[in-house]
Amino acid sequence: MSKSIKLAILGLGTVGTGVVNLINDNLDELKRRSGRDIVITEVGTRRQRDDIDPNIIQNSDLMAAAASDNVDIVIELIGGTTLAKDVIMHAIKNGKHVVTANKALLAEHGNEIFAFAEAHNVHVAYEAAVAGGIPIIKVMREALAANRIEWLAGIINGTGNFIMTEMRDKGRPFADVLTEAQELGYAEADPTFDVEGIDAAHKLALLASIAFGIPLQFDKVYCEGITGITLQDVNYAEELGYRIKHLGFAVRRESDGSGDAGIELRVHPTLIPQNALLANVNGVKNAVLVNSHPLGQTLYCGDGAGAGATASAVMADVMDLVRVLGSIDSNNESTNGHHVPHLAFIPEQLSDTPILRAEQMITGYYLRVHAHDNPGVLADITRILSDAGINIDAILQKPAHKLGQVPVIILTLPVVESQMNIAIEKIEKLDTTTDKVVRIRLDELA
Repeated sequence: MSKSIKLAILGLGTVGTGVVNLINDNLDELKRRSGRDIVITEVGTRRQRDDIDPNIIQNSDLMAAAASDNVDIVIELIGGTTLAKDVIMHAIKNGKHVVTANKALLAEHGNEIFAFAEAHNVHVAYEAAVAGGIPIIKVMREALAANRIEWLAGIINGTGNFIMTEMRDKGRPFADVLTEAQELGYAEADPTFDVEGIDAAHKLALLASIAFGIPLQFDKVYCEGITGITLQDVNYAEELGYRIKHLGFAVRRESDGSGDAGIELRVHPTLIPQNALLANVNGVKNAVLVNSHPLGQTLYCGDGAGAGATASAVMADVMDLVRVLGSIDSNNESTNGHHVPHLAFIPEQLSDTPILRAEQMITGYYLRVHAHDNPGVLADITRILSDAGINIDAILQKPAHKLGQVPVIILTLPVVESQMNIAIEKIEKLDTTTDKVVRIRLDELA
């Protein structure tokens, strides 16, 4: 009889309960795939639950549950970056493998946690930390292991995608859609992490490390939210053949004379072509587009949150760790398993490739300038852009408002951000411009 694999689930919120239900529903399938009985022996919960199997220990002492001799794998679903970190480090110290969905913790402390796990010969699995049920971590660490990843772009926050979809499809203002997102449970009472891009930045830090073999560097991710996006800009973008999405980008830049070498890590609203794959991922869905050599572009799309999607990712990690714990050979003897390095590359081979600063980034731009309806205004604006070495791709001039102001919308070809900063400063100093220049980055995803 093969040895059972024993789980401790710490945190019985939406996801934790989803994991319990998934195991109960698919018990036979899990055994057929793993060759082991997978059983929950302990759960960490602040209050006793009547709906939990009485054979499962309900433990309010999470540290004790994480170190229990009756546990092989600890599943951390409590969230946050303080207690969760203490629990995970305690579990590792006691020789337990760990599964977590905690992107904030890993983005901010993952280097330390992964090094501690390596030192104790255990593994921390985190598929559920990025894009819910989409197996993007596994794809990048394993399926694309022979590829050189050049860049990735992703819709990695469902709340932001829901808001941008509703604004475009129904012409609703940002504040109105945000209120509905909160009522539907897509956004928290304090939506800052979602709408300001912090949640997406946590996830992007993890994806970039796996893509490029670099240490986690969340503090170097450029982050811009969607709170300043107006219906006016959504509509102008549509008129020009683009859609605005809140995207995370990780881009490898080579030194080719157009800019500095390094890696761009950025989260911001972005105009992308209406026929682009990511432009047609709507609602609360997540999607990650990866461009690698020699494979080319591949898209991974699905539910980025929710009990079922996240529980699916958690249990995918558990199944991998069952194999790490060893399989059973034909003589019913345990054999050693193996695991992929935490960040896909051998720890000693992680690169010190620099992360580029915001002013070093290269993108196209959407600019909206409000100016007095005077002769020569457009000529002044285009001259400033030309003097800064910025090439214009398209211009849209709208009729004057009743106040005599003319909205001028300009799309540019890719340019180094520092050049754009200089140009915008000069445009805003013109006597004819009446407001701050609205800028939104633009990417053709090619």
